[in-house]
Amino acid sequence: MDPIEKWREKIDKVDRKLVELLNERACCADEIGKIKEKLGMEAYSPKREEEVLQNVLSANSGPLTNAALRRLFERIIDESRKLEREAMLERKKNFSDQ
Repeated sequence: MDPIEKWREKIDKVDRKLVELLNERACCADEIGKIKEKLGMEAYSPKREEEVLQNVLSANSGPLTNAALRRLFERIIDESRKLEREAMLERKKNFSDQ
């Protein structure tokens, strides 16, 4: 196997693991959304989102820059927030249809 193909296979494995972890994160966000909904809380929490970003940045040992990680995780957080909101709306819709 040529060296490039070897590294590509490794990247493919990492990508599959990332997808698995991102989906696990999304499930956690949905569960948080359920709890927030029961408590009458909003899906958006700027303080918590900044805590997540600081946690991620403190774990960074490179080669990605903190700016790059911040951009990536801002997008991940946006998707988590969207998932929470959509799940909350769906549950409200289902509840009102009963």
